[in-house]
Amino acid sequence: MHQQHTLASAMRRALQLAGNGPAEGVNPRVGCVILSPAGEVLAEGWHRGAGTCHAEVDALAQLDADAARGATAVVTLEPCNHTGRTGPCALALIEAGVGNVVYAVADPGPHSSGGAARLRAAGIDVAGGLLADEVEAFLADWLISARLGRPFVTVKWASSLDGRAAAADGSSRWITGPAARQDVHERRARADAILVGTGTALADDPSLTARAADGALLPHQPRPVVVGCRPVPADAAVRRHPLTPWFIPGHDVAALLRELHERGIRRVFVEGGPTVASAFVRAGLVDEYLIYLAPTLLGGDKLALGDIGVAGIDGQLRLRISELQYLGEDILLVARPAGADETSPIDQTDQTTRATPAETS
Repeated sequence: MHQQHTLASAMRRALQLAGNGPAEGVNPRVGCVILSPAGEVLAEGWHRGAGTCHAEVDALAQLDADAARGATAVVTLEPCNHTGRTGPCALALIEAGVGNVVYAVADPGPHSSGGAARLRAAGIDVAGGLLADEVEAFLADWLISARLGRPFVTVKWASSLDGRAAAADGSSRWITGPAARQDVHERRARADAILVGTGTALADDPSLTARAADGALLPHQPRPVVVGCRPVPADAAVRRHPLTPWFIPGHDVAALLRELHERGIRRVFVEGGPTVASAFVRAGLVDEYLIYLAPTLLGGDKLALGDIGVAGIDGQLRLRISELQYLGEDILLVARPAGADETSPIDQTDQTTRATPAETS
């Protein structure tokens, strides 16, 4: 039990280290802690982004030769078995002479998985599933991208309490207050791409940047993506974005997501408008909803969502509210599809690798 408590503490520290890595990009955020046979911390590491050392290698690099022999590597994600910009972490651990590897979540990547099997074949004791639920929640966007071959999709809208995204004349600035609007910008900055339809691009002329409260650009900017067949003027604000916009024709959102995934996009922030948002909802391709509610009433027909394929009450799309925040006078609801807990690919791991209750205590 004492050993399992030590391993659980090390895994939580590895998860904390993983949070130092970049939230955007195609690579997962991974942390690693290397323990001596006596349970003392020998080294720590995390992945700092594409092209840099993976967490295990980052930790091993802090040790002298032979210092890791017989040690235990505690890592949030199964060590990779893939040679890309860097070599396979499983091989690095084998060459370092570690005796045990404990990981939380199995790597679902078709090219990077198999590290646990390689480690076992080399005579290393391997256990998976320790604190898997906590780590899977942390890696939710990357896991969906890796398992489904598409980005994690966040759909955002701001509306009045009666569900209107604009007044009867089409004006919508501003339904919500400054605190809510700033929260949107900070969440934009965590995404790889921000997506609107040509209708929104033409009607609102958005810049699609992520900005600080003083108007300055935030360090990370999402790639602007405009979807639809209508041309966007040469002087449109989106064309002055720090990143070159991608203009993608067509209305097949599943095909669009596959293309974005192939272009290296892991997380998409769908900003509008109602036509595009409704298309993603109707296709069942929304992983997270950000709904900003202002304490106001507008009436009229400018709804935040249009047809989402619900013909009767039995077909309603139930959501599970995972977070509620007050932002000034406004409310942010963060929600996910109600069935995500039971059917999401996040939970489709090999149950044989999960830790027992004693291991996670």
